[in-house]
Amino acid sequence: MRGTAPRSYARSVVEIRSLNASEAQAYAGDLAEILLDCVAGGASVGFMPSLAKDTAEAFFEKAAASIEQGERLLFVAFADSRLVGTVQLIPATMPNQPHRADIAKLLVHRSARGRGIANSLMQQAEEAALVSGKTLLVLDTCEGGDAERLYLRRGWTKAGVIPNYALFPDGSPCDTAIFWKQLLP
Repeated sequence: MRGTAPRSYARSVVEIRSLNASEAQAYAGDLAEILLDCVAGGASVGFMPSLAKDTAEAFFEKAAASIEQGERLLFVAFADSRLVGTVQLIPATMPNQPHRADIAKLLVHRSARGRGIANSLMQQAEEAALVSGKTLLVLDTCEGGDAERLYLRRGWTKAGVIPNYALFPDGSPCDTAIFWKQLLP
């Protein structure tokens, strides 16, 4: 949490699971804390440092409504029963893309990083995509960061880079790398 010393998760048990809409709504505050922590840590994840907790909660409440409509899946990571990470799988909605989905908002609280949680979240999202008939995944990430290295290790292909696509929370420009991954049944 912000303002407290980071907890150590070196020996903790990590559980990855999917949340239904009511669970996502119930955990909106905890998910907001993860988002706030990532932004405070300098992650370019669509939000700036002025992000208020109620706005971050509203983002996840909207995601919960989208889950209810069958428009996305939300996966979370718990370490010692504390919510520490999340990722979303968003199926394409166009009729000519029934095989495709996007990966979005891979977030891990800074106090829980370095334990393979992001990798486990991605594994779960990829497996769920394949089970639901999605064989092509796409995502974008800040070029040169830890997330880019994770995707490359997981077998994702870098399609290209868009310069100055977004901003880091400090206002400096962020080049964005576009990735894809073909899933084989």
